[in-house]
Amino acid sequence: MASLNVGNLGEYLREQRRSAQLSLRQLADAAGVSNPYLSQIERGLRKPSAEVLQQVAKALRISAETLYVRAGILDAERDRDEVETRAVLLADPTLNERQKQVLLQIYESFRKENGFEIGTVDEDALTNAQGRADTQDTPVRGPRTAGGSDADPQQTAG
Repeated sequence: MASLNVGNLGEYLREQRRSAQLSLRQLADAAGVSNPYLSQIERGLRKPSAEVLQQVAKALRISAETLYVRAGILDAERDRDEVETRAVLLADPTLNERQKQVLLQIYESFRKENGFEIGTVDEDALTNAQGRADTQDTPVRGPRTAGGSDADPQQTAG
């Protein structure tokens, strides 16, 4: 199996794991991933999702942002404030995963509305996160009218 272009993510993870004095198995257990999968990430054979990188970063007690950049999920030139805002939201222990994803979606929509690019994000990871948030008890809203209010979904379906 050929090595994927994930920068030096695997090498960096191995270095961080060793400096934390963790075995591959210990880190895999702490991050909630399988030992073979983590081994493949370290060897550059697999590109992990943003969610897996977040779990690994938490287990290693390092910045998930650093792993995102090394994996090519985040652009290294990305707006620092946006990254910090996302990191704070994702790290808040008082919010559940659905709430975090909804807040991130709202944040991104406001940035887009104000003319700011939404940084380079792993689209699969974002789609998966949105899918999880959408399957929760999220209210379904109809389209907006020209005045900005919600249209009656019964009237617009037809």
